Amino acid sequence: MREGRRTRNVIVGLVLAAALCVSHAQTLRIGLADDPDLLDPTLGRTFVGRFVFAALCDKLFDIDEHLAIVPQLATRYEWSADNKALTIRIREDVTFHDGEKLDAAAVKFNLERHKTLPGSNRTSELAPVASIDVVDRYTVRLNLSTPFSPLLGVLADSAGIMVSPKAARAAGDKFGAKPVCSGPFRFVERVAQDRIVLERCPDYWNKDEIHFKRIVYLPITDSMVLLANLRSGQLDLIQGFAPSDVPHLANDARFKITKFPGLGYSGITINVGKSDQAKRNPLGRDPRVREAFELSLDRQGIVQVALDGQGVVGNQWVAPTNPYYATNAPVPKRDVARARALLKEAGVPNPGFTLMTPTAPVAQQVAQIIQAMAREAGFDIKIQATEFATSLDLADKGQYDAQVVGWSGRADPDGNTFRLLACNQPLNASGYCNKEADDILAKSRTTRDTEERIGLYRQLATVVLKDRPIIYLYHGNVLWAYRSNLQGLRPVPDGLVRVQGVRLSP
Repeated sequence: MREGRRTRNVIVGLVLAAALCVSHAQTLRIGLADDPDLLDPTLGRTFVGRFVFAALCDKLFDIDEHLAIVPQLATRYEWSADNKALTIRIREDVTFHDGEKLDAAAVKFNLERHKTLPGSNRTSELAPVASIDVVDRYTVRLNLSTPFSPLLGVLADSAGIMVSPKAARAAGDKFGAKPVCSGPFRFVERVAQDRIVLERCPDYWNKDEIHFKRIVYLPITDSMVLLANLRSGQLDLIQGFAPSDVPHLANDARFKITKFPGLGYSGITINVGKSDQAKRNPLGRDPRVREAFELSLDRQGIVQVALDGQGVVGNQWVAPTNPYYATNAPVPKRDVARARALLKEAGVPNPGFTLMTPTAPVAQQVAQIIQAMAREAGFDIKIQATEFATSLDLADKGQYDAQVVGWSGRADPDGNTFRLLACNQPLNASGYCNKEADDILAKSRTTRDTEERIGLYRQLATVVLKDRPIIYLYHGNVLWAYRSNLQGLRPVPDGLVRVQGVRLSP
């Protein structure tokens, strides 16, 4: 009798344990290095925000592991003979999370919202789109004012995200507090600086590829805490952890690491014209001082120390391995003597300025290395550690001298240049404005000939790298660490996790 009871207890315990394992496996828990900004694809601008959008919102197009543009909500497309119109056919089996149907009218609404909503970060991306026609219920035509070669790449990013017109009209500029999209997971709740919770959408058009009931995103800015949560089993995957932790994780069979070259860059954005503060900052008002500052830096040393070698040095908006890298403008070598001579010529042998940096450990370490290197040339740099979203806001307002900041990158080089360098663009935190650079950028957008565009980016490099509104430093690897039984992850160069096909094996 006693033995029978013990047997039953063991069986019940095993059943309960199995049930707990099944319940646990139904939730994918992802650790983020920062808390996203607005969860509105029109207004959002952060990489971690795009990380969440990858599960919450589908786009007209996507990119694959080889940077090829592939349809997502679109099924096919066709350019007009003069390259001034793009006709897109839309899937007929898609509904938004509120039950509304995705059709050509919804696509027209979204593209016009991206173009016209106050504060939109998509306006410049879609500027050449003069009008949108609803051809039939599932076909739209984008009419361009001029040929625009980056358009498909733009529609494979945030500007291609489709949200529910009904929900967007009702919420207005508060839409990001409760976004309604058409992705595999729908929004449940968000607690700032704590969690974002999504649940599986049962009507998703590609639901057979979705293997989790919920996704929980946990923003954890301390990389040591982020790693500890992975090791303790509280997280299934983390991004943005310290590169120095790679060797430790690589020797732990419980986890896997995926690393691959990303599309973005890290550098120092300088206030050269964003506000009157640029005139009071020797770094902002004199290009000779900016040149001296660049010559005081050892990029390879920064990558080795701060990134533990997990990246490549660079001096442009794309990495040296990218076809659009301007080979006529190679990475300059450190030259402290020349830097001192330039400062003497500029009449400021010991210039001082404040370097704003996010509070993330790697960013702070980069700032400290820069401070020490530049001191040898005569620079007096004060470091201002600032919460990431706050630092972006201060930069937008021009309330800074220089900022350590990264750009997550886009498949087309236009996505790494135009919005950040062209006059009066919303993401141009430096306030840089050069008509020659603008003319080159405009030409690069109107031709679809790759060789011609490569030549134009070489011209752009000769102008921008001389003015130095941004001192590009390196291109870091995309790093994911995750449980060894998490399968189906695809290393797409934009660094975003596509949840389709991802599952936890027993």
